[in-house]
Amino acid sequence: MKHFFNKISSVALSFLVLFSTLSFTVDAHYCGDFLVDVSLTGKTDNCGMQMDSDATETMKGCCKDEVQKVEGQEELQNQKVEEFTFAQQQFVASFFITYKDLFSDQSLNIFFSKDFSPPDIPINYQVQYQTFLI
Repeated sequence: MKHFFNKISSVALSFLVLFSTLSFTVDAHYCGDFLVDVSLTGKTDNCGMQMDSDATETMKGCCKDEVQKVEGQEELQNQKVEEFTFAQQQFVASFFITYKDLFSDQSLNIFFSKDFSPPDIPINYQVQYQTFLI
């Protein structure tokens, strides 16, 4: 159970780092009030309306492109430990000594039979019933 929890937590933390550094853009093309195309990979397709020079003033502004950028972290923060005092060393050592058994395998291989002799048999059944293996 403990190994399963460790694996799940490590995968969750790796996805957290991945999604916090992920950046992408969303391109959308609107024709009037209607969404015509959305693209995550590049330019969107237009709606096919040609803007000629003799188009009316109302038709010129009907199509629009929107670009939304979602930016993640550029670089991860690394904290530098410049001075590791004696009190901090004592805390880390005591923490490790106290909690080392929580993360170690507690399976014990105890063989009780090596310290005991076989039980005494009060009646020898082979001799009593005269049955011997040949």
